[in-house]
Amino acid sequence: MAEDRIADGEVEGIHDYKGPAGGWGALGAVARTVREQMKASPDTRALLQMNQPDGFDCPGCAWPDPKHTSSFEFCENGAKAVTWEATVKRVDPEFFAKHSVSELWTWSDHRLEDAGRLTEPLRYDAETDHFVPISWDEAFARAGAVLRDLDDPHACEFYCSGRASNEAAFLYQLFAREFGTNNFPDCSNMCHEATSVGLPKSIGIGKGTVTLEDFDHADAIFCIGHNPGTNHPRMLSTLAAASKRGVPIVVANPMRERGLERFKSPQHPTEMLSTHATPLASAYHQVRIGGDMAMLKGMMKLVVEADALDHAFIAEHTEGIDALRADLDATSWDWIETTSGLTRDAIEAMAKVYMNAERVIVCYGMGITQHRHGTQNVQSIANLLLLRGMFGKPGAGICPLRGHSNVQGDRTVGITEIPAEAMLERLDAAYGITSPREHGHNAVEALEAMREGRSKALIGLGGNLAVAMPDPQACFAAVRGLDLSVNILTKFNRTCLLTAKETLVLPCLGRTELDEQATGAQFVTVEDSMSMVHASRGKLKSPGPLVRSEPAIVAGLAKAAMPQSKVDWDGLVADYDRIREGIEQVYPDFHDFNRRVRVPGGFRLTIGPDHRVWNTPSGKAQFLAHPVEAEAGARPLLLTTIRSHDQYNTTIYSLDDRYRGVTGRRDVIFANEVDLDMLGLAHGDLVDVTTPAGRSLKGFTVVKHAIARGSLAAYYPEANCLVPLDDFDPASGTPAYKSIPVRIARAA
Repeated sequence: MAEDRIADGEVEGIHDYKGPAGGWGALGAVARTVREQMKASPDTRALLQMNQPDGFDCPGCAWPDPKHTSSFEFCENGAKAVTWEATVKRVDPEFFAKHSVSELWTWSDHRLEDAGRLTEPLRYDAETDHFVPISWDEAFARAGAVLRDLDDPHACEFYCSGRASNEAAFLYQLFAREFGTNNFPDCSNMCHEATSVGLPKSIGIGKGTVTLEDFDHADAIFCIGHNPGTNHPRMLSTLAAASKRGVPIVVANPMRERGLERFKSPQHPTEMLSTHATPLASAYHQVRIGGDMAMLKGMMKLVVEADALDHAFIAEHTEGIDALRADLDATSWDWIETTSGLTRDAIEAMAKVYMNAERVIVCYGMGITQHRHGTQNVQSIANLLLLRGMFGKPGAGICPLRGHSNVQGDRTVGITEIPAEAMLERLDAAYGITSPREHGHNAVEALEAMREGRSKALIGLGGNLAVAMPDPQACFAAVRGLDLSVNILTKFNRTCLLTAKETLVLPCLGRTELDEQATGAQFVTVEDSMSMVHASRGKLKSPGPLVRSEPAIVAGLAKAAMPQSKVDWDGLVADYDRIREGIEQVYPDFHDFNRRVRVPGGFRLTIGPDHRVWNTPSGKAQFLAHPVEAEAGARPLLLTTIRSHDQYNTTIYSLDDRYRGVTGRRDVIFANEVDLDMLGLAHGDLVDVTTPAGRSLKGFTVVKHAIARGSLAAYYPEANCLVPLDDFDPASGTPAYKSIPVRIARAA
């Protein structure tokens, strides 16, 4: 429509979206994706089973389920995740006979996954350049032969996606540790590793401390560096409820995002019929990319200067306040304003909301963690909350917003390259094995080991590792140089096309599907971002008789790699209760696991800060000061990678990004209009974006957007080529996807 076009002329595929988050746009999108993926299948009823006590957990985000679920408890992007998995489309032997690997390489990532579900095991045949079907026995035998021939067990990398269940992840880590390595590159390394590494040093645990019910008691909510409308949409209902109670919701984010501005709930008919949407942000501060720590330091300076501290809490429960005070005293307002891109008045307004509230929740996402100083960002948020004792009371605490639905659970049950000695001792005692004690590889270290030839094999339990990582050309070459690449997936993706000497694709059941084993139908468990562990029961029919569950595939690989294994793999797979008994033995917090997880809604794991118990070496929470030096010269433009609204991590559902007004394309650079004027560029120009090291995106279209001055944004993973493998947070290893120094100029 003409009125939706931007004021300074039309650009193909770019318009101004005026609707709220949710609303009729969300309902229409759900209807379209159901029609496109599931056709007239009766399995569309699966949407009504999502996030219900007797149904399956959403395969998308990790936002928790309310205690009292509605008749349907799903969001637009959750529905897309389910229909993407429950699609009627299939990639069967006929498909692979028709399409060579060379041809499939030319397909877009969206087209590859949109082709449909995998139906039987495959191996790459180099002579014909096609994937060909093989039996499960042959697949396991081929993988096992390569693994047994490795000179060193550390030459194998065990990658894990956050969508794996607790049961699959536990078996996977048991397999790797009996095999002899702690190499666990996983998706957490690329998103919230700064949380996993940073928070234990601050508050004694690498997780969030709030529950969903805490949002009902909060006096103020801060949302920093995240976009709920796209990445965790069910959070919008929680924020809307708080807004209606009059709770201030303060946003700090470089881009204006519709999912932080206003929301119309598709689950409330009266609201849908209304002309009004619920406003969310009471204040919206567009912090410059990479400026979050400066903003947080400014807030802390003001809190300390106003003496708005919880002195009793600080004295009893913390250490390090003097060093933090000294650092704040040494931090100038000139540096704070220049680095954050915010005025002192703006930061004072934020601090005033914080100081006037008795109970504050700070939520954050990858806009905080995916920087060279991501761990420092996380610890700065913890510092701010500790100043006023915002732990151990209802309505207050820290809320890291996890991505995949069980990325936190996978880490809880052992997917970590730096395991604790006590855990390894319990694992060894439970299964009669001897686990390695050397620290393993994270994601960046795994790719470096593969590039250098030290690692020869890669097993991927889900995910699309080579596409998710920085520097895709280096990653592609590293995987192609392996002796073995095993991909356990529901759908085909680009990593499968990076053919090693032996390449296998093994089809697994999805979260929505019935899992039948020797003792009958099984269920799995997941942990949400607020440490609630609950059951997930798939009900849909398998996409093919040869598709197996993740635990069964892991067990098959383990038996093939270790014929003399001490683990009863068949017994564990026959009854997942036995896997949960093992988890209980290794992780005492899962005591009485099988009984407690059968209670609707499950149970919550112990969170020490809830009880003001700090599992740090001193037994107290730590203020951690992070002195910074002012940068010399002009600040460079910084580019952040972002996900579109029709995307979940590397899975791209379509080429649209509704809330940002993009349709049918992803080759865009979002920029501030004033910056464009100063650079002599105009909305719609073709531009090249280049890093100081010469990495580039060429021929992209620049579009004006409400983004902070000095900031640019481009889609992930297309912009991953701008990030070298050695550009990461040294404390956590998290790649710096969110703060890439660049130059932008009209395309050559």
